[in-house]
Amino acid sequence: MKRYLLSIFTLIFPLITLAQETVEKGLDQRIDEGFQPVSDFFSNVIFFNVWKDPDIPFVLILLVGSAAFFTLYFGFPNIRYFGKAINTVRGKYDEIEGGHQASETSMTIDGDIRDTIRDESKEGEVSHFQALATAVSGTVGNGNIAGVALAIALGGPGATFWMIICGLLGMSTKFVECTLGVQYRDVDEEGTVYGGPMYYISKGLKDRGFTNLGKIAAVFFAIFCIGGSFGGGNAAQSNQATVVLKELMGLESTSAGAIIGLLMAILVGIIIIGGIKRIAAVTEKVVPFMAVLYIVACLYIIFSNSGLIDDAISLIITEAFNPKAIGVGGVIGVLLVGFKRAAFSNEAGAGSASIAHSAVKTKYSASEGLVALLEPFIDTVVICTMTALVIIIFNFGGAFEYGGDGLGAVMIDGVSYEGAGITSKAFAQYIPYSNVFLTIAVVLFAVSTMISWSYYGLQSWKFLFGRGKTADMTYKLLFLLFVVIGAAASMKSIWDFSDAMIFAMVFPNMIGLYFLFPVVKKQLKRYLEAIKEAKA
Repeated sequence: MKRYLLSIFTLIFPLITLAQETVEKGLDQRIDEGFQPVSDFFSNVIFFNVWKDPDIPFVLILLVGSAAFFTLYFGFPNIRYFGKAINTVRGKYDEIEGGHQASETSMTIDGDIRDTIRDESKEGEVSHFQALATAVSGTVGNGNIAGVALAIALGGPGATFWMIICGLLGMSTKFVECTLGVQYRDVDEEGTVYGGPMYYISKGLKDRGFTNLGKIAAVFFAIFCIGGSFGGGNAAQSNQATVVLKELMGLESTSAGAIIGLLMAILVGIIIIGGIKRIAAVTEKVVPFMAVLYIVACLYIIFSNSGLIDDAISLIITEAFNPKAIGVGGVIGVLLVGFKRAAFSNEAGAGSASIAHSAVKTKYSASEGLVALLEPFIDTVVICTMTALVIIIFNFGGAFEYGGDGLGAVMIDGVSYEGAGITSKAFAQYIPYSNVFLTIAVVLFAVSTMISWSYYGLQSWKFLFGRGKTADMTYKLLFLLFVVIGAAASMKSIWDFSDAMIFAMVFPNMIGLYFLFPVVKKQLKRYLEAIKEAKA
């Protein structure tokens, strides 16, 4: 009998211990501890270094070097075609989308790729503006609020300068990948569009005799894009939304994050069931509203401290080349912090935005490429810079020490803050009840980013597993699970995983871009000639 009881106790004791640990640590901490090893593994694999002291990951060299190459090759499209991009979004050139077949006009260029976008009909599901709004909602997120704060906390004001440079260069990369996204998209019998890097990599490389390489690279992209949708496009967003919600409501429960995540998952689930048309209908209203609201608040703070603007700008420039932040590895370290956060924020080079832009109603693929180059400008050059100015102006009073703990957290009034919490403290200094406003902004940014990225990930999932309803629902349930994981886990583990997944997409995407950029040049010429003939 004693042996029997001892055996029972031996079996039950570990369960009692586990239950006790769960109660003591809380559900949030248990989720974080389970997720941390996964995050560390992917981060170590993706960010392998080609230089030590400071650590320089190969993926950043690839990303920034490619952006510089495309900028030079296309003759600075980020500057030359900025006006045409705005006019395309405004609908100024809509008349050239109909009224003729390309095969009957001098605008046709020989050698157009077979089985891609057909010239005789304006296919697609959404307008230029809706495609831009959907893609911007996927990039304008908490990278603009939490990510900028993280960059400044780690690298000081100088990180802002390198974020701007990366954003300007990224405009050219975004132009290339989104032109290809439309050029090689699939349109089924019902008019549903399927596009993105997995299609232009597989189709484009097949046309050039590299069928197997194209298939392999496309599969890897789809896998990484699914990971990116779970990480940067989802978990990182719910993570920062949870931070500000818990602070606003004073929640200290060890399970508060998981509960908030569950509520957000329900909200996001209701929206993403409807597909790209419902997503576009939501984002075209939410994104402009929240972006304008956030920009107005930033401008209010900036111009309320107009005497400090020139000092802040001067600090951004000087600190870019003479950083005082501790532990980032000098100028190269600050440059890397800025580039990394900018690349995460605008995703130029990752190829994700081309999935949304592929759904546009157009027969000129380069038209949407021009529209897409506005994204990094809006996201990084405008919104990220405004956030940075607000935080830098706030810190002229010595609120915290640049560099912080070296992991992204800083001490303000004796309390540790990170990410969106730093931005929240800066807003609270100048705007009464700004914690409520910023909480709403962060949550809206998070939800809009999540619903857009759910579309990106789903397209990649369908590329791998087919377009059936079962595959569709399986992905969406997994996606919603990561909303909860992101809300419960720590910022470091979530952002390390998110960075790794977003940057992993760069490798296969760049294979496609380097093989196919001559196609983009042809399509750009075709579109510019169409505009010229319409004016004649």
